[in-house]
Amino acid sequence: MNKYFADLHIHIGQTESGKPVKITASKSLTLKNILIEASERKGIDLIGIIDCHVPEVLSTLVKLIETGECIELEQGGIQFQRTTLLVGCELEIYDKSCSGPIHVLIYMPTLEKMATFSNWMSSRLKNNTLSSQRIYEEGRTVQRVVKSLGGLFIPAHIFTPHKSLFGSGVKHSLTEVFDSALIDGVELGLSSNTCMADQVEELHTYPFLTNSDAHSLQKIGREYQSFLLEQPTFHEIRLALKSEDGRKIIANYGLNPYLGKYYETTCEKCGEKQEENEQPCGKCGSTRYIKGVATRIKELSKDHGRIIERPPYFHQVPLQFIPGIGPKTLDKLKDFFGTEMNILHYVSEEELKKVIPVTLVQYIIAGREGRLQVKSGGGGTYGKILGI
Repeated sequence: MNKYFADLHIHIGQTESGKPVKITASKSLTLKNILIEASERKGIDLIGIIDCHVPEVLSTLVKLIETGECIELEQGGIQFQRTTLLVGCELEIYDKSCSGPIHVLIYMPTLEKMATFSNWMSSRLKNNTLSSQRIYEEGRTVQRVVKSLGGLFIPAHIFTPHKSLFGSGVKHSLTEVFDSALIDGVELGLSSNTCMADQVEELHTYPFLTNSDAHSLQKIGREYQSFLLEQPTFHEIRLALKSEDGRKIIANYGLNPYLGKYYETTCEKCGEKQEENEQPCGKCGSTRYIKGVATRIKELSKDHGRIIERPPYFHQVPLQFIPGIGPKTLDKLKDFFGTEMNILHYVSEEELKKVIPVTLVQYIIAGREGRLQVKSGGGGTYGKILGI
């Protein structure tokens, strides 16, 4: 068995503002550049690109396989250099059972299966050339079709106040919208961690995934997990999600939830942080709020005294979050030490001191050990690192 780092939620076709982007429109957002970044600069062994239902992306992958730059693996997935791509898509479900829209992640074992799924979706989407778009179909029906094709079904960033399972989609239980038996895992999002999510009893049976939800090369790997697998393939990931045959999730690596954009409840108008039931806003008088992930989990939590055995969750601080580490310093670090995974986890303090100032080394080590002081985020604004 081997240890592999995996980030399974990477976008091509949409910016963080929600505006569509063609994969040829920007050098930084091309499919091939994402593969190169993950393999050569990040050190990610498995990535999931969630725009693979788009015909243009499908045809690009076919061409990369035809030229020999990529290889479609027998057990599922597409190999590029040291990285395996899992073909996926992100859909927005908003059927008659939903309180609000819900984003879900779907992964298929092969290009052929994804093409079949894309064809099935085409009559249920307004424009299948965009990512993260609404599908006009019942959530349970989508689940059944995914399973009939051998795919994986994973609700995305489940507590985020906008377009998520518990943030907007259901009032009390995921069974309001989905068949609980047809869910392969849940993605926690940037503003929660294992400890927080396990307060929700009905999540106890699902594996937790921590992914970057990256809309740019820089954000790939800001959250990820490590798997114990024989090989980095779709089949092995399926086994790991079920903890079968020795395959499993070894650890989750994610932001301190305080650094996430939606940890605290904030006033929708002025951004002032609010107590759970404070009305109106003490600063501007508004009564409209963006409910924070911490608040929402408290609403859903029930203390049953049950201890769930989970992989360890390590609070990780991406290098881009550390004050004083800009693009030039980051490039310098990667020139000396290879991938970002090496810098975050393995390079010694002494070796780092040979390349960058001591103050920056102290930040990296403190981040590695969970000792950084953090100001919490909310209402769409990331938290900040204050110091050590």
